Amino acid sequence: MSSRDSTTYFATPGQMRRYQIGKVLHHILVYGFLTILAIFILIPFIFMIITAFRDPDAYDYDTALRIFNLFPEWWNSALNRPNYTVQNFVELFTYQSASGNTINFGLYYANTLFVALASTLFTVITSVLAAFAFARCEFKGKNLLFTILLATMMVPGEMMVITNFQTVQSFGWRNTYSALIFVHGVSVFYIFYLRQTFQQIPNELFLAAKVDGYGHFRYLWRVMIPIAMPTIVTITILSLMGAWNSYVWPNLVAPGNWLSRNDTWSMMLVSNGLMSLFTNTDTGLSRDTVRIAGSVIVTAPLFVFFLIFRKYIMRGISRAGIKG
Repeated sequence: MSSRDSTTYFATPGQMRRYQIGKVLHHILVYGFLTILAIFILIPFIFMIITAFRDPDAYDYDTALRIFNLFPEWWNSALNRPNYTVQNFVELFTYQSASGNTINFGLYYANTLFVALASTLFTVITSVLAAFAFARCEFKGKNLLFTILLATMMVPGEMMVITNFQTVQSFGWRNTYSALIFVHGVSVFYIFYLRQTFQQIPNELFLAAKVDGYGHFRYLWRVMIPIAMPTIVTITILSLMGAWNSYVWPNLVAPGNWLSRNDTWSMMLVSNGLMSLFTNTDTGLSRDTVRIAGSVIVTAPLFVFFLIFRKYIMRGISRAGIKG
């Protein structure tokens, strides 16, 4: 090794000072930009939560004056008007319009919870089984079949609405839970996403399990599912969010009532019920605070669910991005 290669270079105090100043400025710019972005994202949610608890008369007063009141306790206290109330949430679940139409928000919530859980469970089961078959099982035409499945991802979902609706109509599933659960119970993207995770698991584990007498389902349950749990939880969260926020398909196949045993059971989901609340104009009051309270009720479960399982989403994304 030459003396030139073994020479150690030290930064001067001036260079170190400039480096530290540049590093601090970089952090200030990055965190400042992220803070501004977070403020723009959080302000609508903060305004929604505050408005949901506001007194309707006070909100209507501010709206008439075109006042954007993000902190109403200051302004309303000076005018001796009420600040916060739970009246909006009470009225949301007991709402009745001037024409006598009742919006049963509690029933819509129960329908949405059942449909979301059932469709998510069905989607996860089909995704796990299909991904395992394409990742570990060997059968004739496997690659061709998987290519055809991937090709269906290029077809916009709107183009399949008519055929899916005709299928539901022919089965007699309109205004039933079956149309809401089973039609979208298979996701090609989730199958592809989970297959990539399964393929990262060393094949030696599968061969060793076969030597130990493990069958395919036992190996899937005991080995592959625990390893791929972050990805499976990510699929579960995404599927649950999609089912919870679904609007177009439920509004098409289950817009009305389901008649059973001479009782009328509304099949509307919470998103459709909320939209009907926003589009209902047969009342003399604005009811904006009630509508925004409905938006809070719809958004809160997904937000809490995401906060609890957010680490699994990050693990699933990072695992899918690593080729092992």
